[in-house]
Amino acid sequence: MAHTHSIPSVDEQFEFTAESKRNLTIGIVAGVVLVGIGAFLAAKGVGGHEHAAAAHGAAAHGHEAAHGAAAAEGHHYKWTTRLWANVWVNSVYFLGASVIGMFFIAYNYLAQAGWSAVFKRVPEALPAFLPVIGVVMLITFFVAGHDLFHWTHEGLYEVGGPEYDPIIAGKKGFLNTPFFVIRLVIYFVAWYWLWRVVRNYSLKEDLEGGTEYYEKSIKYGTAFLVVFAVTSSTSAWDLVMSIDTHWFSTMFGWYTLASWHVTGLAIITLIIVNLKEKGLLKAVNASHLHDLGKFMFAFSIFWAYVWFAQFMLIYYANLPEETIYYRERFSGYGGIYKAPFFINLLLCFVFPFLVLMTRDAKRTPIILKIACWGIIVGHYFDFYTNIMPGTVGEHGGFGPIEFGMILIFACAFIWSVSTQLAKANLIPKNHPMLEESLHHDI
Repeated sequence: MAHTHSIPSVDEQFEFTAESKRNLTIGIVAGVVLVGIGAFLAAKGVGGHEHAAAAHGAAAHGHEAAHGAAAAEGHHYKWTTRLWANVWVNSVYFLGASVIGMFFIAYNYLAQAGWSAVFKRVPEALPAFLPVIGVVMLITFFVAGHDLFHWTHEGLYEVGGPEYDPIIAGKKGFLNTPFFVIRLVIYFVAWYWLWRVVRNYSLKEDLEGGTEYYEKSIKYGTAFLVVFAVTSSTSAWDLVMSIDTHWFSTMFGWYTLASWHVTGLAIITLIIVNLKEKGLLKAVNASHLHDLGKFMFAFSIFWAYVWFAQFMLIYYANLPEETIYYRERFSGYGGIYKAPFFINLLLCFVFPFLVLMTRDAKRTPIILKIACWGIIVGHYFDFYTNIMPGTVGEHGGFGPIEFGMILIFACAFIWSVSTQLAKANLIPKNHPMLEESLHHDI
């Protein structure tokens, strides 16, 4: 028997208050202070560890010993590498959180889904942060590319040279600085422009009504999905997999997309629940929350499936050039990545699987919030364990730099999303599918 819902007003406005701005500013300043303290401690503690780190890195990589030994002579570990590596980890993480907002509304447009119309403005607000991430990543690459990406060293491509690496040299057609930068720019320009078009149509739809802008949004949303089908994988290869240049996985694009997607779903759900607690999004009912919970539950399982499939095939084949990736994270570098590795599995699969299994759990805001936070934190560890071993090796860890960098990026991201939410009515009141969404019942 269907339930009947009293339909509240769809005229709601989110206010980005001065108090919220002040709190976020304090958070950013606190993050900068923590990063400064961490940088001071790291600079003070570097001492004479560079040669030991380079030698250790060469031994840990095993199959890369030849070019690792050469790297030990000229490319020593610098404390600033940990700083820039943290910038890169957070950039990749929040890049995913941002672009998935567009991914979510695009596949809902393509499916002509009505259930999500009432809270559409939340995922619609996330991609506004993309230009910030794009600028940060370009600056990071130009300033610290040599420290983060081994393939950027020109000596690797000089046949007969002391650092020549035939494997990396064979990838020069794809892994070279000009082409890498071009791809990076294309990713951000394409994603942001397509979002901007759909966002403008959404705002015009609020003012004029009709189905014209809805039909156009379907076309541009579909175009985004075609573009993202390719660029989600190639960006994962560029931004994460190329750090471990000798290693590759044909499943890595899917793996990264799954991680980004479930992170984005958790952030969207968390924002919606928080807005409801503030008395907004009154039209969002238990059925909407249930469906969001099902999305998080399902894609946590999908992420675990891709994770296990990638791991199992590499484990079963037992090829040194493949297994080194997991050996570094299990037992390499003194085992410092073992705890984050298993925390990742626990928070990204076991925890949401158990917490979100029942129907009631998916309809209970506090349980949804707990599950969202578990997923959000867990997938940070996912990208941390993907990026840190190949960039800082034994110098990784969790300290003021890590916590401060997370605080800076998170506060900036919340600022961006809040700004977008405040620019339009919180519920798209002239969306053609709004009536269906208002009566959504499962």
